[in-house]
Amino acid sequence: MPDPQQPWYTPGPPQQPVPGNPYASGGGAQQGFGPPTPPSPPPRRRFGRGPVVAAVVALVLVVVAGGVYGFTDWGRDEPAKPVAKESPRPSGSASPSGTPGAGGPELSHIPTTKEVAAARKPGEASAWIADDTTDLPKQINKVHDLWIVGDTAVQALYRKVTAYRLSDGAEVWSVTLPSAVCETPANPTPDGKVVVFRHERPDNERGNLCNQMQMIDLKTGKQGWHKKLDEPGDEDDTLIVYSAISGDVLSAARGQRVVTYRMSDGSKLHEVPSEKKGACFPDDVAGGAARLLVTSKCLASVDSGKNYGQVRELDPRTGKVLWRYRTKAGWSFGGLISMDPVVFTVYNNKDSAKDWRITVLDPKGKHRVTFDARDKGFEECAGAGSGGNIQPCRGASVDQGLIMLGGQDRAGAYDVKTGKFLWGIKSDGLRYLYPLRAEDGTSMRIYEAAGPSTPGRTFLMGPRGAGTETNVVKHPAATAAWEYEMFMGHTAYVDGRLVLTSTIMSGDENKKPVREARVLSFAASP
Repeated sequence: MPDPQQPWYTPGPPQQPVPGNPYASGGGAQQGFGPPTPPSPPPRRRFGRGPVVAAVVALVLVVVAGGVYGFTDWGRDEPAKPVAKESPRPSGSASPSGTPGAGGPELSHIPTTKEVAAARKPGEASAWIADDTTDLPKQINKVHDLWIVGDTAVQALYRKVTAYRLSDGAEVWSVTLPSAVCETPANPTPDGKVVVFRHERPDNERGNLCNQMQMIDLKTGKQGWHKKLDEPGDEDDTLIVYSAISGDVLSAARGQRVVTYRMSDGSKLHEVPSEKKGACFPDDVAGGAARLLVTSKCLASVDSGKNYGQVRELDPRTGKVLWRYRTKAGWSFGGLISMDPVVFTVYNNKDSAKDWRITVLDPKGKHRVTFDARDKGFEECAGAGSGGNIQPCRGASVDQGLIMLGGQDRAGAYDVKTGKFLWGIKSDGLRYLYPLRAEDGTSMRIYEAAGPSTPGRTFLMGPRGAGTETNVVKHPAATAAWEYEMFMGHTAYVDGRLVLTSTIMSGDENKKPVREARVLSFAASP
């Protein structure tokens, strides 16, 4: 077994995907709901696919706004070559919690887009930053899903849904609701409509039900129909709600059932009840295009090692089951990486924080491959785990036949058909690397998040490995502090533009010296 304190060990023969439904035991991922404190850098070691790989490990030094970082390939076993150390950072660098270190400036002023442009240095990206002076409750407020609709980025925070123009960050429209938004689907309808769920009462007290549905046209900000979530049984079932949009159908999971509605008018379509006399109950939904996936927890025994998970594809309009897939006993459905093809994580019921795998299904819901990405040091959903909504799985996606994984200081690609590890890179710095999309079926466009004192960047990297990356966007130093605040937040990439937001915002500015920006965006220099 590898030393858990040294994730960059040299492995033995490569793991081969096992047909059927295999989940071997082991350890590795980290669950959580906030930015982790970066650990001390581990000893630099390398691993790869064994002696069959002929490539020699390459090193490249990349100067990034005050720091020098090295990338290493995952190639055959060779002694590590020396690499220049990172330049000393200013003593006032910020911590992941957003509080500046000792001696650091209090970032009470968020620069305007005009000020950011004035501070832009040669070679840096054009950027805009959006502030939001909404008076938030003195608590942790969830920043909901990020939607890209036309030429706007739209998002809900507290009682407000706001659209920002992608070209310059200007507020195009906003809608203020009577109570706080408590749930949003990951994607809108193809024509840009969405239903947000908000609390029943305007207060922030516990027990405030999440049962008010409000349709909004994201192109115009115009509000449509409003109705109360259908509540057969106990009203407390609507304390926690998960939702998804599949074409023109809205699905809401709560209280061991799923109810679907027509997006045009909010009329109820059908219910997805529990199965096997309540022992196998729906717990979440996922949408995208016109597909609807419903996941279930199946309680076969008081022994969690005998319980299992299930995922079904349903016809959104009729509820007809198109296929179903059941995990092995003792395992449950984790987070959805891709809707087409269906790719998701599974976790061991008895070690949900560490023991996880990635499973790929074919178009008919049959098992294609299950593989373990922990031997390359990857954490489930880039360290965010699969708690809460199953969609999306942060830092993971599928594009052009690649399963792309990211996380703290590494990114890599797997073949979606075989589960075979193709290539990957590791940074010497404790930066988060997030794959944005595939390029030509072999390379990846990657976002390297900002560090405590240096901005991030966007670059291209392919199977030729370290030393061959191409910088696409050099993010400006003027926005580095606010970019760092968003290093585990929402990301969207559209038409060469990267959009970032946090996932949470504090309403107590008196206790948070660093002001939190609302949205941050970068694009290559014209």
